Formats: sequence, structure tokens, C-alpha cells
Amino acid sequence: MLPTSAQASNTFDDMARATVRLEKEERQILERLAPQFGGEAATIREALQRLADDHDRREAVNAFFEEWEAESEPLSPDEVAAIAKRCGL
Repeated sequence: MLPTSAQASNTFDDMARATVRLEKEERQILERLAPQFGGEAATIREALQRLADDHDRREAVNAFFEEWEAESEPLSPDEVAAIAKRCGL
């Protein structure tokens, strides 16, 4: 049985539409990556998720540094660099 139009529209209620202007080089990157991620929209969703994950990692590391320095002596620049490298930052 096919979904009714009301059921079909509910499927898309959680999704928003956005228009993004891309430079020529950015469009070429999107076209190159789209087949690997299941299309252009899926590629953009994947990129947003990766950007959010990276942001969350950075915030967690920064919070760790702040807590560490509040309870202990400050980390040296070499220690900060080593931790950032281990965390992929």
C-alpha cells in the first residue's frame, strides 16, 4: 500500500531545505565526492556532521586544558602540541 499524501509529507517534516552558493572549485569538489557518499545532499550532510564532530572534539580538548590548568600547573606548549596531535587537532 502506498503512503497517503499526508503520510508522505510527514516523512519530510524533519528535513529542512537550504540553498547554498558554491564557487566553481567547491562545486567540483562536491561533484567529485557525491558518488562516494550517496549524492550531493548526503555529501553535504556528511560534511556538516564531520565539521560538528571536529568542533565537539576541539571543545572537549579545550575544556580538558582549562580543567587541567585550574587543578595543576599549566601545560607547556610542547605538551599542548602532543595532546592536540594525539586528538587529531
